[in-house]
Amino acid sequence: MNILLIYPKYPDTYWSFKHALKFVSKKASNVPLGMLTIASLMPADWNKKLIDLNVTELDDDSLIWADLVFIGAMSVQMDSVKRTIQRCKLVHMKIVAGGPLFTEEYDLFPDIDYLVLNEAEITLPRFIADFQRDQAHRIYQTEEFADLSNTPLPDYSLIELKNYVTAGIQYSRGCPFDCEFCDITALFGRKVRTKSSGQIVAELDTLLLQGWKGGVFFVDDNFIGHKQSLKTELLPVMIKWMKTHQYPFHFITEASVNLADDDELMNLMVQAGFDKVFVGIETVEENSLIECNKIQNKKRNLLQSVHSIQEAGIEVFAGFIVGFDNDPPSIFQRQIDFIQQSGIITAMVGLLNAPRHSKLYKRLQQEGRIVDTFHGDNTNYAMNFTPSMDKDLLMNGYQKIIHDIYSSKSYYERVMVFLKKYRPPIKGKGKMSFNKLLAFLKSIYYIGIVKKNQKYFWNLFFWCLFNKPKSLPLAITYSIYGYHFRKVFKGLN
Repeated sequence: MNILLIYPKYPDTYWSFKHALKFVSKKASNVPLGMLTIASLMPADWNKKLIDLNVTELDDDSLIWADLVFIGAMSVQMDSVKRTIQRCKLVHMKIVAGGPLFTEEYDLFPDIDYLVLNEAEITLPRFIADFQRDQAHRIYQTEEFADLSNTPLPDYSLIELKNYVTAGIQYSRGCPFDCEFCDITALFGRKVRTKSSGQIVAELDTLLLQGWKGGVFFVDDNFIGHKQSLKTELLPVMIKWMKTHQYPFHFITEASVNLADDDELMNLMVQAGFDKVFVGIETVEENSLIECNKIQNKKRNLLQSVHSIQEAGIEVFAGFIVGFDNDPPSIFQRQIDFIQQSGIITAMVGLLNAPRHSKLYKRLQQEGRIVDTFHGDNTNYAMNFTPSMDKDLLMNGYQKIIHDIYSSKSYYERVMVFLKKYRPPIKGKGKMSFNKLLAFLKSIYYIGIVKKNQKYFWNLFFWCLFNKPKSLPLAITYSIYGYHFRKVFKGLN
């Protein structure tokens, strides 16, 4: 059997970092970790080829070669999925599809031959067994949750790692919290399941043998969902591994804001090489936190929580949302003020949307407020339901936030707020490599010469040069991020 795995293209969105890739000579931000893992679940005697449409085009020869096409995708990849399906159907190719998009919206894809939904460790072997007996049916679903000790090593031989900014690892699935707007617990449950520390070490070893150096993204939806296993099992092992191998990686992950309450855990994460974490702040309006059941964010000083994580040596990326029923008209300026005061450089502010499997969707559907399908991108000025706030007021307020925090003046002020107190915790962090030097030279041209408002770039550059020269590579990185954000949110200066 010749199996063609296709990973659809991301649109030009906040998280694509498309406009930043040219600075570092990469083609995509993240490896297609799910597809690499799916490939390892297939029979060893099947021939496999992976085409990541974020890196290369789908060519006719690959389609002719294939006996079966597998597509895995998230909601934000919808447009590319539709184009890929159409291309495959033109040559009468049978398609197997899975992943979050198809698990939640499989009724939108009547042209898919086989839908292998939910967690592939359970449903994919069932499909393969039936397919090999010529008895495959169209939909494979399960309400079970997979034992991650059965999850194989991703097959990195299918891609060229040099095309990517970050590699990927998954340690856990599930989240102990149950926020109304989130579909994670519906997809993966509230009981957090983890791989063993031995499995994670094997994945780190594999990446090192592949020649990887640099960023590794732990893609867990809440990395600290099972704190005890982190403290007693995984992190001590990672600390030892990183020291033994002279710190070849730095790690990025996602965590709930209660990370700030645990100094021991933050210290262990920093020792293990974690230097960035994405946190769901969502809103500074307490009534909106109550509305969406964001219990971990309630009744706390969110600004101090962010500063605690930053002071531990971990940069905070954060998500913010407007459009809750309880949002007052003052919410827009309050979100701006919080973001600026916190020094959160990468602040993703989006409009509230309701994924199909979320509790929010069910509530809004009962209230007759659902008006569209969720498209996976909450930064494109679209909502799939009718908000309580006047729609024009909400859209104008949202646009005000974006235009304020990503204008050159506000953005570079935020970078300065962060860098003034940031102390790289890992030896060698911030050193100038060849790739960083190349990115620096490109940034001089594209940001320091070609673009408008160059003065903010040069103010940051010279401030770092004379006050914190070791932070100059970071300053260049953040300048490149800002360039991307201003490209995505068109019309910014």
